[in-house]
Amino acid sequence: MRDTQKMAVIGGVAAAVVGLTGVGVYALVGNDGDGEGGTSTVAADDGKPRAIKTGPLSAKEVRTAAKEFLGAWADGDTKKAAGLTDDPGKAAKALAGYRGKAHVSRVATTPKAADGEKVPFAVTARIAYGTKKTSYSYDSALKVVRDRETGKPVVDWKPAVLHPQLKDGLTLRTDEKGAPPITATDRDGKVLEASAHPTLADVITDIGRRYGDKTDGSPGVQLRIADAKGKTKVLLRQLTKPTPGKLRTTLDTKAQNAAEAAVQGKRSASVVAVKPSTGEILAVANSPAKGFDVALRGSLAPGSTMKVVTSAMLLDKGITAPGKQHPCPKYAAYGGFKFQNLDKFDIKGGTFAQSFARSCNTAFITQASKINDDDLTKEAREVFGIGLDWQTGTGTFDGSVPVQSNAQMAASLIGQGAVRMNPLTMASVSATVQNGTFRQPVIVPQSLDDRTLAKAPRPLKPSVQKDLKALMKLTATNGTAATAMSGMSGDIGGKTGSAEVDGQKKPNAWFTAYSGDVAAAAVVPAAGHGGTNAGPVVRKVLDAARG
Repeated sequence: MRDTQKMAVIGGVAAAVVGLTGVGVYALVGNDGDGEGGTSTVAADDGKPRAIKTGPLSAKEVRTAAKEFLGAWADGDTKKAAGLTDDPGKAAKALAGYRGKAHVSRVATTPKAADGEKVPFAVTARIAYGTKKTSYSYDSALKVVRDRETGKPVVDWKPAVLHPQLKDGLTLRTDEKGAPPITATDRDGKVLEASAHPTLADVITDIGRRYGDKTDGSPGVQLRIADAKGKTKVLLRQLTKPTPGKLRTTLDTKAQNAAEAAVQGKRSASVVAVKPSTGEILAVANSPAKGFDVALRGSLAPGSTMKVVTSAMLLDKGITAPGKQHPCPKYAAYGGFKFQNLDKFDIKGGTFAQSFARSCNTAFITQASKINDDDLTKEAREVFGIGLDWQTGTGTFDGSVPVQSNAQMAASLIGQGAVRMNPLTMASVSATVQNGTFRQPVIVPQSLDDRTLAKAPRPLKPSVQKDLKALMKLTATNGTAATAMSGMSGDIGGKTGSAEVDGQKKPNAWFTAYSGDVAAAAVVPAAGHGGTNAGPVVRKVLDAARG
């Protein structure tokens, strides 16, 4: 065989080895004799061959690489530690941030038994922030790989090497920039504790998360994992005791207590009260107290309480008027579907006011042919603010009145179909009627953060408001809401609702009303008639809020 071509066996595979006669030519040789894999020879920058190690890592290489990296990290030699990884640039930045942003003054690392190329280790970090000094211990792990260019064992760099919960874009930080805890108060400064008001527990937690940093409280010194914007992703350790800040809400303790008492004992019920002149939420209550917040976040068909919005649309378009004769037959069909009234009643020769007060379904279905598919959607959004992005200060569902056609559009007129509301939105509907202008509900005063509140494009026309108030007052004094509103006088109005639900024996009971500068709405699922079941809940809240 000629000298310019020889044979070498590597890993049991025969390979041709070309003589080293030029730059960039590779030569393959056998292993290095110490059981640590093979080598390959590459041309260096000066054209001379340079051997690099290949193949699997030996246990010795894994131990040595891990020990050198952990030692350099513990010694604070960022440059050296980063140079012992396969990505020195990212590693150096992360290691420097670990010392700087997390205020780690000293690090002790202890490697544990390796599992192949993975080396678990323990870390004890000494943190010094101002006068606060403490230790934080945790476990992490690294993986040793062979560098492709040099063949040397190096640490496979990932943020999780520094801490197992770190990922790209996240850093360890020690500071006082988290949200401090809050002490929630009502509008008069009375403390609202979740233990005393469990129905408000989630709301108090949520507003604390949103606005804690805008109070006079302090989060204390925290060790945390934060994103690039400094937002806390994981709180690792509370290093000093936080100081709660007072966060005033718009709630009224008297109304809140009444709301909680009104729903107590019911298997399921929710109620909300608002102040029409300002939109301030006065009370929120759910039964069960520790469950999904239907009052603020529920999405339910509102039944006939929606007829307040539908009537506003019909009055706005000049289609009807309170004293105008208006059909209320037993049945009415539209879009291929036959609708009927409760108990199949009818009103012969009656007026629109009478149909509204008795909650006649067919009186509204018969008007479907006179309107466009999107008319109800526009009225709900442009006048009542339904579906706008409400910035109440906590999470809410702000209602939905989608554009429908045929039978679904007709069903929307009586609060069925795809229309979705909750006690908050229906309390706001009554509040808009009472005030004449939509005031976006709030539970945290706008002055705290100067956020932009939703505004309806237009108010109720004065004539429409006058007619609506007359309709709702008639309902409260001589209609389906009369029993619940009995004995009340002055500026009052109400509307009942019973929303059918597929597969449910009894409909959801609804009631919305106002009395002076207080409006409220309630839903009692699977209860039956709105006036009988939801009406008393609203009445108790109105009495307490006005008193």
